[in-house]
Amino acid sequence: MNLTTGAILRRITEADLSAACHKLATIILDGIAWKDGYNGLERGTAAFTLAHLADKMGVSRQHLTALLAELAASTLELVRWKPNGKFAPWLFRFGAGEDVAVLQDVVSATGDTSLSRESKNKTIFAGKIEIDAAWNVYLTPWAEMIKVAKTSLACWNVDTQAIWDRFVAFNKARGNSAVPAGFLLGFMRKWRSSAGAGTRSIADAKSRRAPDPSEQELHRLIKAAPSKNREFHASDLRRMIGQAAYDVRVLDMVRKFGCPRFTAALAVHGRSVLAGEISR
Repeated sequence: MNLTTGAILRRITEADLSAACHKLATIILDGIAWKDGYNGLERGTAAFTLAHLADKMGVSRQHLTALLAELAASTLELVRWKPNGKFAPWLFRFGAGEDVAVLQDVVSATGDTSLSRESKNKTIFAGKIEIDAAWNVYLTPWAEMIKVAKTSLACWNVDTQAIWDRFVAFNKARGNSAVPAGFLLGFMRKWRSSAGAGTRSIADAKSRRAPDPSEQELHRLIKAAPSKNREFHASDLRRMIGQAAYDVRVLDMVRKFGCPRFTAALAVHGRSVLAGEISR
């Protein structure tokens, strides 16, 4: 017997939760993979960054943390963990596993499995990849699959084109002209161990590209940020403008540059130094 989308949705509607928690649980449910390999995830898990969840909920990170704690303590038994590093997305699962004895009342009948069986709801790496077909990944059918699958992997914050460049270089170095599509997902899953493949050629290509003005601006702000006693300066800024305004500034940086929250906070501190609000 397998848990399904409908089964967990019924558990959510029956749980004694605040309205905000019901909404958060539904958002997490929407991202759950019901087949191993869907979006690069294991079956029954979803992947989100806290910044993304807070943005979708329209709440602060502090409020989001409280909502996640409420879900963990509820009958939904939400658990989360982060296996791919400090800045990688969190993985979420309801029920702390799939113990049928505990979750027997939310196991669906066979008629309630359409969402997990229809192929249109799966990201499947099928077919063959022609290594020399196109240098631009966006001219291939693999760009969207890479973008979706990487959300839960160690390469979650790596540009889709960079992943493709490294994959092509990896296979060219081994004399492969065509490989099964599944090799691409496997390559992404082993990103740390495969990171050295094609590094020099990719670095050379990057050196020929024009500098990104947005990236330059982010680096300029980070460089201006206080390098020591970061938390002390953050506390000073919070006292000056208030916690809510501080969170808004950080969120604006995340949206503007597409960077992790930690990097966004450094950029906020740097901008405040340049504006004379805090000292370096």
